[in-house]
Amino acid sequence: MAAMHLALLCAVCLLPSSLALPLPREAGGTTEQQWKQAQDYLKRFYSYDSQTKSASDLEAKLKQMQKFFGLPTTGVLSPRVIETMQRPRCGVPDVAEYSLFPKKSKWTSKIVTYRLVVSYTRDLPSIIVDRFVEKALKMWGRHIPLLFKRVRWGTADIMIGFARGAHGDYYPFDGPGNTLAHAFEPGPGLGGDAHFDDDETWTDGSRIGINFLVTATHEFGHSLGLGHSSDPKAVMYPVYGSRDVNNFKLSQDDIEGIQKIYGNTNTI
Repeated sequence: MAAMHLALLCAVCLLPSSLALPLPREAGGTTEQQWKQAQDYLKRFYSYDSQTKSASDLEAKLKQMQKFFGLPTTGVLSPRVIETMQRPRCGVPDVAEYSLFPKKSKWTSKIVTYRLVVSYTRDLPSIIVDRFVEKALKMWGRHIPLLFKRVRWGTADIMIGFARGAHGDYYPFDGPGNTLAHAFEPGPGLGGDAHFDDDETWTDGSRIGINFLVTATHEFGHSLGLGHSSDPKAVMYPVYGSRDVNNFKLSQDDIEGIQKIYGNTNTI
C-alpha cells in the first residue's frame, strides 16, 4: 500500500500518454513527438496532471521546470528546454510533493543497515560495486551522526540492486538513457531502497558510460531523505553529469541539506 502512495516519487508517469494540449513553443523545429515528450517529462517530474486539460496549468509547470534549472521562465518550449529534458537524470521528481509521509522522513536509528541484493550489474565487478556503495554512504556519513552497516542477508533499511523495466515497485525503468535510477525516502517497506537501471552502461569512470559512484551517491541522498537541488554543483542536482571520481565529493549545498535533517555532529 505504501508503494501505491508513492505516486509522485521516481518514475510515476513513465507510462505513455496522449498529448492533451500543445505546449507553447518557439517558432519552427519542434515536432509533435517533442511536444509529447515534454508533457511526459512534466508529468514525471513536476506533477502535471494532463486530465485537467488546462493550457495555463501546462504553462505553469513548464515555468516551474525552467525556474528549477535556471532557464528563462518564458513558459515556451524552446530548444534549450528540450535539450535539458532529454539529458539522463534521476527518476525522482524535482517537486517536493512525492513524500510517503505527511512530514519529512528521516532514519531515527543511529545505525542504518544496507544490503546489496543478488542483482549486480554485469558492467562492473561486484567488488567494485560494493566498494563504491560503501564509499558513497561514507560521503554522507562523514557529515551526519549516522553509521552505515552492511548486512548480507535478510531485510536492510536500504536495499540496493540493479533491474530492468518493471521490477516490482510500480515504477518501471525505461531502457538506456533517460531515467538512470531512483530511490525511496526513509520509511518501512520500500523506504530507503535504491534501484539502478541495468539497461544503462555502468562504469567506474575509466570508460564511457554512467559513473556508478556518482549516481549511487545521489540516490543515497534520497535514501536519507533529501530531495533534489537546483544547484548544478550539488550531488543532488537531478541531471547526470560526469565527474572526476578521484576528486568527487559533496558540495556545500549537499552538506547543508543533509545536516538540516540529521544535525552536524558525528557523535553516535
